[in-house]
Amino acid sequence: MNVFQAVILGIIQGLTEFLPVSSSGHLAITQGLFGFGEYDLVAFDVLLHMGTLVPVIIIFWKDIWKLIKQPFQKMTLLLVIGTLPAVIGVVLMGDRIDALFGGGLLLAAAYVITGTLLWISDKLPAGYKSEKEISFFDALFVGIIQMLAITPGISRSGSTIVGSLFRGLDKKTAASFSFLLSIPAILGAFVLHLGEIVRGDAMVETVGFTAGLAGFLAAMLSGYLAIRVMLRLIKRRNLRVFSYYVFALALFLALDHFVLGIVF
Repeated sequence: MNVFQAVILGIIQGLTEFLPVSSSGHLAITQGLFGFGEYDLVAFDVLLHMGTLVPVIIIFWKDIWKLIKQPFQKMTLLLVIGTLPAVIGVVLMGDRIDALFGGGLLLAAAYVITGTLLWISDKLPAGYKSEKEISFFDALFVGIIQMLAITPGISRSGSTIVGSLFRGLDKKTAASFSFLLSIPAILGAFVLHLGEIVRGDAMVETVGFTAGLAGFLAAMLSGYLAIRVMLRLIKRRNLRVFSYYVFALALFLALDHFVLGIVF
């Protein structure tokens, strides 16, 4: 991998981690276009995810600092409850899902699901629940929705925000809860692949230090931009605009599967 490819992948990861269009699906498509195999870049993908963690910490540092100062509080338990379904899903189905969604047709179907969620999001009634009013069932519901997003093509940020809005959370609370949930999700992926990262053999051979650093920085900067954009769009309840994009992407993947053969 050269630096240009690493930067492109980093930008795509940073933008799509927080914009509701599925980072895993976009990375699978881009890696397919670049000719990388399914398992060539596992450690590099985790490195890019760690890059996207930095802007979350920067933007939500006040909320994170509250959790650090008072770890035994309601929000901590809400985040644990919201994270558990995804953990269970990864343990039980992780390898099977990666294998199942290695092709473009099922990835296209997943994008249709994402587009549908985004389409209905703007039609939901305005929420009223603040951070203090989030219930444990709300957190569990959003967590179950997040579990769906272990499937490539289903957006984690999009699904958790829509799930939060469906449960009546106000726009600001839905956004902050979704982005705070990304922290254990990203750290969990890091721990899951820690052995590969420590060994680093595959990543050093395939990627290289310079390209790896460039990809990390690109993911960090583009992730910061994506969070800022999402916070504004959520306030305006204007997520439906992304549904047009993912529906078009689903159509392209279906055409690629049956006719073009460019990506998979």
